[in-house]
Amino acid sequence: MGPTWALICSTALVLVLLSSASEDERLSEQREVTFEIAQLMQEMQQEMDFRDHFGMVSQRPVQLQPRERGPPSFGLRSLPTTYDVQFPLGRPTSENLQAICDYSDLRPRYPSSYFPDSGYGVNKLRASAVNNAEAWLSTCCKENQTREREVTLCCATQAWELSVEKYCEEDLSVKHPWYHCCKINDNNKRLSCFSNDAPNPNYGPTQVLPVKPLPSTAEFTFNPNTCQRTHGPEPSALRKGKTTKLSTPRTADISFPPGRPTADTIESVCRNQRLRPVYSIKCLPRSGYEMVALQAKTINLIEKGFKKCCKNKKTELNCADQKWREELNKFCLPENRGQVNYHCCLNQSDKYRCFQQMSPDPYYNVTSAHEEVSLNKICDTHKTIKKKFPVGFPLKDFVTQCCPLQEEEKTACSARLLEEMSQKLCASKKAVPTTVRRCCKSSSQETPQCISKIIMSAITKATNFSSQKKRKRCPIS
Repeated sequence: MGPTWALICSTALVLVLLSSASEDERLSEQREVTFEIAQLMQEMQQEMDFRDHFGMVSQRPVQLQPRERGPPSFGLRSLPTTYDVQFPLGRPTSENLQAICDYSDLRPRYPSSYFPDSGYGVNKLRASAVNNAEAWLSTCCKENQTREREVTLCCATQAWELSVEKYCEEDLSVKHPWYHCCKINDNNKRLSCFSNDAPNPNYGPTQVLPVKPLPSTAEFTFNPNTCQRTHGPEPSALRKGKTTKLSTPRTADISFPPGRPTADTIESVCRNQRLRPVYSIKCLPRSGYEMVALQAKTINLIEKGFKKCCKNKKTELNCADQKWREELNKFCLPENRGQVNYHCCLNQSDKYRCFQQMSPDPYYNVTSAHEEVSLNKICDTHKTIKKKFPVGFPLKDFVTQCCPLQEEEKTACSARLLEEMSQKLCASKKAVPTTVRRCCKSSSQETPQCISKIIMSAITKATNFSSQKKRKRCPIS
């Protein structure tokens, strides 16, 4: 009985060991499979990052689906997507502007649920840039029916350029392989690089069903004052078969709208009025600058009203504020605008606040500063000096010899002529003004400085006299 029990015990021990070995082998195989899938996913992510950073853009249409929260599956067919992003967006042009507005909801957006909680930092950064740009472009398109097409294009271009700028700022601040376009320092070349990389430059629809718009995470404010209209040859010239050289678009250089007068600003409104420009519209081309011309006329009328209001200290604030509101109301009249619209005019509920916020100088702090008076200013004031503030001796040599020179050469020329003039005046037997005679009694070193003060005093008087006769400035440069 002893050998039998020994045999039974030995057999049971062998079965237990075999079962344990089988379980260890099964667990070992499972761990190996798990390791291989994790490694495969890591290799796929590395390949995707390598492809994105070296310009290899996937042409596969994007299907935006929320990620699944369920347990992971080990089947190869259920591996997660690569989370592609249609990046970058193309430059807005007159050819694709209509598609930008028409197909906005048929291009992808990328909500936070599109990506896993961790990883895919490069794609998340690009998705945010696309979301912001599309939101800003939609804002430009909302008033497409009430704006000139060129103003809408200007707005879209500003939005796109800002999205590129913001993306590169974030991209270059992160330690990862930077997008190759962001490495370009020249802004124009950088923008062209982004535009050339766009997988959908025509802004055509790529989604089957409309997508839900997403709010932007950064602020965009359209500045219409930077817009300019291009214009070609006149129709009559084309009909006659003439070759007309297209004029280069010119930039608006006008401070519109003026700020609203308040108790805190009325002193500056009145005191610095002579330092603020008024505008001439005679210099404007016959077409293409209707908005600039209307703005210039409005500013001129407001400044004319301010001049009258500032004569009475007791009523100057109420008078100036009334004139400001009156002229901006006229500016917004449909018959004055024609096809040119200004977005503050559309905001009837808070129109005046909109104008105040849009003003480049709402508190009347930025005015034309007094120019520094130097001896070289004689080139601009010698005629006024001769007529209004004569110094008693000729300034012809300064004008003929120094004024044609470059600015840095004028100073040396003026100093040399001042020395020569001092010697001639003091050595001359002709009658000279009393002031000059006093200078000649000084030492030879002090005489040129003394005569220079006489000339500088005349230049200052002539400069102030010219500023009082306010000249109209061209509103484009």
